[in-house]
Amino acid sequence: MQFRSLLAGAAALALFAVPAFAADFLGGQVKATDIGGKMVLTDANGMSLYTFDKDTKGDGKSVCNDDCAAKWPPLFADDNAAPEGDFTVVTRDDGTKMWAYKGWPLYYWYEDAAAGDIKGDGVGGVWHLAVE
Repeated sequence: MQFRSLLAGAAALALFAVPAFAADFLGGQVKATDIGGKMVLTDANGMSLYTFDKDTKGDGKSVCNDDCAAKWPPLFADDNAAPEGDFTVVTRDDGTKMWAYKGWPLYYWYEDAAAGDIKGDGVGGVWHLAVE
C-alpha cells in the first residue's frame, strides 16, 4: 500500500517537473504551455516564443532582421503556410516567412536553452513572452 502511494506521489511530482501542455496550434507546431501560471506560446519542443514591441501589430512585417534576428530567431513558416485562426504569416525582409500571433511576429531568444526557459522575457524592456 505504501509503495503505491509513493509511486502515485512520484508520478504526480513528475507532472509538475516540466511545463504542462494545454493546447496545440498549427498542427502542433505551436503549443500553449503553462509556465509559472501563464499560458505561454511555445514551439512543439516547449521552447518559449516572444513578441517585440518595435514590431507593429498586424502590419505583416518584422522589424527584427540581420543582427537582431541572430539573437531573436523567428518562428519560421513554410512558404505555402496559410493563416489559421489567430495565427498569420509575415514575410520578412529576406523573403522568408514567419508566424505571427494576433498580429505580433513570434521569435525565440537565443539564450533559452531548454523547454520552459523564459530568459528573454523583458529583455531591453521591449521583448515579452507570447501569451495566449
